[in-house]
Amino acid sequence: MCLAIPMRVVSLQTEAGFDEPSVALAESGGVEKAVRLDMVDRIPEVGEYVVVHAGFAVHSLSAEEAERNIALLRDMAANLEREGRLPEAF
Repeated sequence: MCLAIPMRVVSLQTEAGFDEPSVALAESGGVEKAVRLDMVDRIPEVGEYVVVHAGFAVHSLSAEEAERNIALLRDMAANLEREGRLPEAF
């Protein structure tokens, strides 16, 4: 199963020959990942949040929306762990 997760944009990178950033360094839970911005609804600012799926930012979020989504993901993981159904990390 794949999930899209909210991540906070740490920095933006613009490729040579382009006017807008095409890659963001994003962070969630202490993990940083380079994500493509080709599919996002709008180019985010540093400090804003995006929903990331399969290495692509697909939607921008307000901080409140991101915090609500992160809390729901944490609750879901806690419930799965309590039930002994949390998948092993690989």
